Amino acid sequence: MTSTKPHKVIYDTDPGVDDAMALYFALAHPAIDMVGITTTFGNVSVEQAATNALYLTTIAGRPGIPVTRGVKTPWVKHPEAPPAFIHGADGLGNLGSRVATHNQVDPRSSAQFIVDTARAHPGEITLVAVGPLGNLSLALKLEPTLPTLLREVIIMGGTVLEPGNVSPVAEANIWNDPHAADSVFTAGWKLTMVGLDVTHRVITELSLFKKIADHHDHLATTTLHQAVEFYSRFYSGLHKHLYKTPGCFAHDLLAFIYLVNSELFTLETGRVRVATDGLAQGQTIMNRRDYINYPQEGWDKEKPHTQVCMAVDAPGCLKVFENTLMSNWLAEN
Repeated sequence: MTSTKPHKVIYDTDPGVDDAMALYFALAHPAIDMVGITTTFGNVSVEQAATNALYLTTIAGRPGIPVTRGVKTPWVKHPEAPPAFIHGADGLGNLGSRVATHNQVDPRSSAQFIVDTARAHPGEITLVAVGPLGNLSLALKLEPTLPTLLREVIIMGGTVLEPGNVSPVAEANIWNDPHAADSVFTAGWKLTMVGLDVTHRVITELSLFKKIADHHDHLATTTLHQAVEFYSRFYSGLHKHLYKTPGCFAHDLLAFIYLVNSELFTLETGRVRVATDGLAQGQTIMNRRDYINYPQEGWDKEKPHTQVCMAVDAPGCLKVFENTLMSNWLAEN
């Protein structure tokens, strides 16, 4: 059942086409109150991520949402080039010309914004993180009691059983900054991981985005359709089951659908650690046999548990997404 009380959300993101899908779902959903967008490197540079967040919110008629710039590089790992072949050089499918916008980034760092907002609204803020986790790990350093100040943290990242998308075992967000990710998984907040185990089960077809764009006839949904068209070409070329019916995985979107419709997901709870180097770098390792006293360091009983999404009602998620994006949520052009 959808919550009737709006969730105050900080969206930590690296837009990114699927980030844009998730953003517009969050802006459209009546149970989500977007109080800020904190950007990071990942799909694009952090500078481009902030530019994209400012642009997407402005053309959707929501220029007042604070947007911050965050970390530029991983804690330890060598930084990787943004995957322009997946998201486009600009992160939004190479849009070309953009309408002029005038909103500016908040001068605070993303980590400082997270801390300030959590202190101002203790126990009320849900942080939805869909990129590398450097902003959240830095916020932890600035405010060690942050796990008690945030209501919960939802991460799109990682995988337990599903093969990885940047290595046989690693998902891209976690692999991009594995040291930061491990600090987040061991911090002690209420934490839910929405990873490839479920995101690879939900395919948003390109035709749905055209339907949404045609319905609204609005710059925001036209822009989203164009971005998804580029993104879908990548996935349709990579996965045979997407070739005849172009579409893409709804990675980041599922973090927000979990927030408002958690009953569509099946959860498993256990301790999760991240491999920080070697052949398995970026792997999210879940202890699924907590009754065994493993001798290796890092699995002690003091380590916190993470809720991990292991199965999903894909048709249910697609219905929620379509109904939300087809609703009357956009300001007039």
